[in-house]
Amino acid sequence: MAVNQKDRVFYRDWKKVYPVIDRGEGIYLYDRQGKKYMDASGGPFVVNIGHGVPEVIAAMEKQARKVCFPYAGNFASEAQVELAEEVIRFCPPGMARVYFVSGGSEANEVALKMARQYHLERGEPSRVKIIGRWQGYHGATLAALAMGGHTHYRKDYLPYMMNFSHIHAPYCYRCRFGREYPSCGIVCAQELEKTIINEGKETIAAVISEPVTGSSLGALAPVPEYFPIIREICDRYGVLLIVDEVITGFGRTGRNFGIEHWGVVPDMIVTGKGISSGYTPLGATIVHEKIYDVFTRSKRSSFFLGYTYAGNPLSCAVGLAVLRYLKEKKLVERAAKMGAHLFGQFEGLKKIPIVGDIRGKGLLLGIELVQDGRKTPFPRSRKLAESIVRKAFEKGVILLPGHGLEGGVVGDLLMLAPPFIIEEREIKQVYDVLEDLIREAAAAKV
Repeated sequence: MAVNQKDRVFYRDWKKVYPVIDRGEGIYLYDRQGKKYMDASGGPFVVNIGHGVPEVIAAMEKQARKVCFPYAGNFASEAQVELAEEVIRFCPPGMARVYFVSGGSEANEVALKMARQYHLERGEPSRVKIIGRWQGYHGATLAALAMGGHTHYRKDYLPYMMNFSHIHAPYCYRCRFGREYPSCGIVCAQELEKTIINEGKETIAAVISEPVTGSSLGALAPVPEYFPIIREICDRYGVLLIVDEVITGFGRTGRNFGIEHWGVVPDMIVTGKGISSGYTPLGATIVHEKIYDVFTRSKRSSFFLGYTYAGNPLSCAVGLAVLRYLKEKKLVERAAKMGAHLFGQFEGLKKIPIVGDIRGKGLLLGIELVQDGRKTPFPRSRKLAESIVRKAFEKGVILLPGHGLEGGVVGDLLMLAPPFIIEEREIKQVYDVLEDLIREAAAAKV
């Protein structure tokens, strides 16, 4: 059975026909016709521990039998308190408090508001601007789109957005400054200081960045010096550093949080996706003790956030079960191990002329496709990545396409982010499917 356009749902793509999913088990999904799909993009980038884990389902039922929803303005819940404690233990040192919401976009909005309130409490009301990165992505709400820099996603809504500044991403494969690492001086990080000065240092509240990007730039990971330079510049000018770990948090890159690869402690961590592994909508904004200490010294006791489902005990109970399962089964360590195998296997794709770059960390991998050795993107009219992903879907392998690497318009990308429980033989299955389809695309004349 496939969904047609006679039902009443407003679908994300109203011209697409969707198979109706029936169940999930491990790294696989099954539709109502019984067709089996390998969830090699984790739905996308969400399903870390796999589908159908009994321990999580049991925790969900147990909490539902107790209480699903007390209003957060009136009550706390045991699940919320316990999850916050577990999350802080999982975090880099110095992180102190957690505000739970329903997903990554909300969590990024909370981070923006917290940054604003932090500077207000410190007597610096002129600090109102956020600096993001071009082609960064922080969610679909208007403030999140404003902080992000994906030009294709932003273009229709620019009249509604705050006018935030952006710096170039650390995109070594297509360096925007025409440099080469390591002689480049990490100019992409140094650009932050120039932007702060040009905007007016007294106006900048925070910098926001993904440690490793998602589909907007295809698992782009900076060089080792990048985040230490960003951290030092933020400290020098009194600017907060927010890291968006909606994708990379909770083990995806082979560390608890992606920023740990760079040995940097941020002022806020924004999470979502993997915090609940897709079993329930859940996100969180995690703040450093230096921020919370400023709030505790305030004459005020709160500021407006207004999310009805913040700290929902059913979602928190599920998140707690997911995190405990992740730790008990040592799945972060497994993500690191299987990630090394994934990258080792997929290096073989570089033999195909149209495979320009393979990048990422852990179980987050991006493949950039180009026409030639000059890194010429394919014309957008060809929709190369979408075509490959559609054919893989027909073969029962779910991947994520991306585009817009050049100017937010052209540039094709394939993304993988399988659950951490994937086996070596399953990685080989994905590789075989992709190798055939990419070779077929390379041989095509149009």
